[in-house]
Amino acid sequence: MDVNRRQFIQITGAGAAGLAVGGLGFDLKPVRAHAGMLKTKYAKETTTICCYCAVGCGAIVHTSKRGDGRVINIEGDPGHVINRGALCSKGASLKQLAENEKRLTEPMYRAPYSDKWQSVSWEWALEKIAHRVKETRDANFTFKNDKGQVVNRTTAIASVGSAAMDNEECWVYQALMRSLGLVYIEHQARI
Repeated sequence: MDVNRRQFIQITGAGAAGLAVGGLGFDLKPVRAHAGMLKTKYAKETTTICCYCAVGCGAIVHTSKRGDGRVINIEGDPGHVINRGALCSKGASLKQLAENEKRLTEPMYRAPYSDKWQSVSWEWALEKIAHRVKETRDANFTFKNDKGQVVNRTTAIASVGSAAMDNEECWVYQALMRSLGLVYIEHQARI
């Protein structure tokens, strides 16, 4: 048998690979699956949009049907036109938004010149925000510009929208901001 150097190395490599695989205990008997029932088998499926950037990738959220509504799993939506089931690293970690013991669940307020945050009620926070918006709007509202044209606007308040909003929510949000007289209405994708 005439074997050159290249063929010798190939034969030796194939033999070594065969011995290594054989030594790991592989056999050709039928394999029994050890996985039990899938954790998402009886879960409720809901589609959603990823909230992290302006791309708008679709995701499927599996929630428990035990009554606690806990998020079991989040995965990319293969039927979504934008991401076709793929998620980036931030989108893949969406579960941490809902299932995180360190997540804030109530509004926090830090008084002017204070060095600590305090927990406040939702009613107090919403009342405070509404009061400050009205106060700022009333103090800085312009009815007419220098040419005498009616403008009905305020430039003291700006708004930044979210990429997680759909067209209908954007329309309602835009209508609310315009009714307050806001001129500077932006979206996080443009910033």
